[in-house]
Amino acid sequence: MNKPLGLLFAVVSMLLLLGTAIAIDYNGWLASGLAVLSLAFIGWGFALKSKIARRREIQQR
Repeated sequence: MNKPLGLLFAVVSMLLLLGTAIAIDYNGWLASGLAVLSLAFIGWGFALKSKIARRREIQQR
């Protein structure tokens, strides 16, 4: 994963987790939804990183 894309995923993930932390004080359902969204987004980042690495490996052969 290139640096700008990695930075984008890191910043968005931290904003989602920050939103989850703030939402805990106000609304449990909102906090739960943001937590699930955060985990899904982080998981998507790992999946994308793996897919990009696999493509690079195939191209180098």
